[in-house]
Amino acid sequence: MNKQQTKSLEVAMLLYPGLTLLDLLGPQTVLSEHANIHLVWKTKDMIRTDTGIGIEPTATLSDCPKDLDVLFVPGGLGMNSVMQDAEVLAFLADRGTRAKYVTSVCSGSLILGAAGLMRGYKATSHWAAGELLPLFGAERTEGRVVTDRNRISGGGVTAGIDFGLVLLAKLRGDDAAKMTQLMLEYDPHPPFDAGTPKGAGSAMTQQVAKMIAPLNEQTRRIARELEGARV
Repeated sequence: MNKQQTKSLEVAMLLYPGLTLLDLLGPQTVLSEHANIHLVWKTKDMIRTDTGIGIEPTATLSDCPKDLDVLFVPGGLGMNSVMQDAEVLAFLADRGTRAKYVTSVCSGSLILGAAGLMRGYKATSHWAAGELLPLFGAERTEGRVVTDRNRISGGGVTAGIDFGLVLLAKLRGDDAAKMTQLMLEYDPHPPFDAGTPKGAGSAMTQQVAKMIAPLNEQTRRIARELEGARV
């Protein structure tokens, strides 16, 4: 292993109130043995995730390293507030222009899109939010993990582990990713075939989509406002 491979990776993971904890925790766990992980928010005050668990940021937007191996954004119900926060969007745009990889899980790809970082790239998101990607100039692409040049996006929530392993393989090689998978005993056998719209069926899919519809409508409005501001 050469010096480049033994040097710890510099990874910034955006925090914000209402983020989906598992979006963050899956990739963070996969990368933790290989990286200095900076949990970044506007202050170092504890933020509450979607499940009520609190996380303390380790860096602020201003003191986060400027040159990163990975910029990562999770999704979550709190995403629309972040997508309207000029300070956060400026941070993402700045670090995203320098980072080796610009990445996301779930609706984090929409936040990257709001920062202008997904225009012209293929990307995925949570199945219920994927239709919004073109509003931010991205090309919606089906897949658990989608890679387009240095953009890597994972699907909804549990795809974070898959995403993390794909990213780790690119950064440290397949063997490092395989060993991490083994350490995590990541060999899922879900009890139900209901993890995708195809498996869940139309009735259940429509029920869940109806629950998410108000959030999606807010995101559409934000996309229109951002596009208007760029004109």
